[in-house]
Amino acid sequence: MEAARYSPSFNPSLLCITESWSRAVAKVVLILLGFFLLGAAVAFFFSGAFMILTYKSYRVFFQNRFFLLPGWLAIMAALLLVPTSALAMCAPVRNSRPHQGTLMYLLLVLLCLEASSAIMTQIYSVKVGYQLENNMDHFFHRYNRTAPNHYSNEAVDTIHKQLKCCGIYNYTDWIVALPTHLQMGHFFAPKSCCEEAYLGCNGNISQLEMLFQEGCLKKLEERLHLVMQCVAWCCTVVGCLEMLVAVSNGILMREQPFQDFRILDSAAFS
Repeated sequence: MEAARYSPSFNPSLLCITESWSRAVAKVVLILLGFFLLGAAVAFFFSGAFMILTYKSYRVFFQNRFFLLPGWLAIMAALLLVPTSALAMCAPVRNSRPHQGTLMYLLLVLLCLEASSAIMTQIYSVKVGYQLENNMDHFFHRYNRTAPNHYSNEAVDTIHKQLKCCGIYNYTDWIVALPTHLQMGHFFAPKSCCEEAYLGCNGNISQLEMLFQEGCLKKLEERLHLVMQCVAWCCTVVGCLEMLVAVSNGILMREQPFQDFRILDSAAFS
């Protein structure tokens, strides 16, 4: 140890300069990451809100209400990201050990929330397709033009208008040999399949230019896939940012000794 200390190759001033530079860089990086986390909180909030609104708009086609859980976890993460970003920006300035410790705890909680949200999103994305197909089949086959079933008809008409689609797979789903869809030798789809530009449309399938021709199942699956991918990417990107924040904050904590325990130094009792 003594030989290393007085060795010509050992330069204490160079070590101090290196440590001060690493500390300065960590402070700048931590402040910048704090701003990024604030922007990530906004993205997380809108992603979670979009998932919840999508579920509520088409909840009759979902059997599992746990589909809401990843959305609520994303919103919780967004709310926690606000104080976390504030601490990331303030901790280097205040140089406070309690602030740095609180920041580490918040980062740990956020990583747990984001990991849970990302995992559940991937699990539900696999299950939701099968459930949607079965539930949509149930509602679409109960649709009745002549003797309306209020609950089934409202659900089908709503998804037609909102997603601008017709039928489960396409408009040909309404070409069935049933009295409710066959009138005077013509097959009729629900009027909600009509494009808004054609006011005189009555759902006649022979007038295809007036109808939405894409199926509702594909469009709803695409929307759900977009929402889930949004949440999953937010979790991944924000998780990487939080790891960088933890590393930068760890550098500052390592170079700042615990002030409260200096009283235990042996020199204090000599």
